[in-house]
This record gives sequence, C-alpha cells and structure tokens, in this order.
Amino acid sequence: MSREYTVGGLNVTVTNSGDLAQVFVNPGTTCSLEFLRAWCSQAANATSAQQSVALRTQVSAFPTLTSATPRKLKLLDPASVITGGTAGAAGTAGINASVAGAGAKSEVIDDNFNVLNGWLWVPTPPETIIMNASAASGLGLYFPAAPSTLTSWSCGMTYRELG
Repeated sequence: MSREYTVGGLNVTVTNSGDLAQVFVNPGTTCSLEFLRAWCSQAANATSAQQSVALRTQVSAFPTLTSATPRKLKLLDPASVITGGTAGAAGTAGINASVAGAGAKSEVIDDNFNVLNGWLWVPTPPETIIMNASAASGLGLYFPAAPSTLTSWSCGMTYRELG
C-alpha cells in the first residue's frame, strides 16, 4: 500500500515579496517522492485579481522557511520520512519563506489564477512530478510575484513516498 502525506499551511501571511516559497519539500536519501497535488487559495480578499503561481525545483542555497511537518493521509501509516525543517535541507519540508534563497530555480509548472477561485493542480498519472531520492534539489510552490493581499493564504502539496 502506498503512503501519502500532505504538507501546507492555513491562514499564512506572506512575509516575503518577490520569489516566495509557500511550500518547499526536499527529498531525503531514503526514498523518492511523487507529487500528486498542489493548491493555494486566499480567504481575505473579495476583489478579483490575477496571481501567478509556479512549481519549481531549487538547488542550494535553499529558502529560509517556517518548519512544517507532513501529515499522513492514512491513519495506520508511519510518519513520513520527511520532517519539518527551516533550512530547506534534504529530507525536510517548510512553508512561508522569509528568504527565497539564492539557489538556481527551474520552472516545472507555471500558471495563473484568480484569487477568488484559488488554484488547484491535480495531474493525471503520467504528469506527476517525481523527485528522486538523493536529488540535489527540492520542489517548491512559489508566487513569482507578491500577491496584492498578503494575509489569509492557504497552500499545500500532497506527495507519495516511493520505495
């Protein structure tokens, strides 16, 4: 049976303008991760506005984050091999970057959405993103530009541990 986990934040206040990492997960050395879903939405704004969003890989130097421990989706599963962390290091996850980090970033998915509707990425199986164990990079959900309203953002990613 596969083990799936989710990591994210609720009612996050965006603290970094520019290259913001809302959620950042970096595979460790023990298993690869298959990303199954990503989302973000905003609850404080009643005004229609467009927002850009991206899923990107990033190599060191990683962002400075608020630690976020992945939550298991199946109650009998063990805790994820990914733990909460603040430095974007291998085997850790975090949200809401205060510093974007100078590491090279590569776009994987670029999109735009209306903040009144939120954004949801659910790939069909051939389109999932797999980050290999011992990879030199992590995967992040980013706002390439700061949103017009900085408060009440919710965001996250769901992944499956492979092997």
